Amino acid sequence: MADVTVKHLDDLESHGGNGRFLFARKGLGVTSFGMNVERFPAGYADYPDHDHSKDGQEEVYFVVEGSVTLSAGEESFELTPGTFARVGPEQKRKLVPGADGVTLVAIGGVPGTFEAQV
Repeated sequence: MADVTVKHLDDLESHGGNGRFLFARKGLGVTSFGMNVERFPAGYADYPDHDHSKDGQEEVYFVVEGSVTLSAGEESFELTPGTFARVGPEQKRKLVPGADGVTLVAIGGVPGTFEAQV
């Protein structure tokens, strides 16, 4: 049997059952980095302002559909479909979905644990 796991978004477990935080890492059995799918409607204001200084993880956000404003310190970045953004572990950040809501993939890992092969 091939060592492959395939899941649809609708098949991923949801934190709190509200469909906003989907456990992609857990659903796929990934053990080398963190990964979740986050879906927020327009006007969602409860995404926490946070950093990863305690666990040392940097995060990458990839916007699948919709749009979101990433606030980091005094700067704001508008992210649209196809856009990647990397945020360092010490940087406080907050996401605010745009008028059409947002679906994004959040990937996290500890810097220095991956040696580039290419």
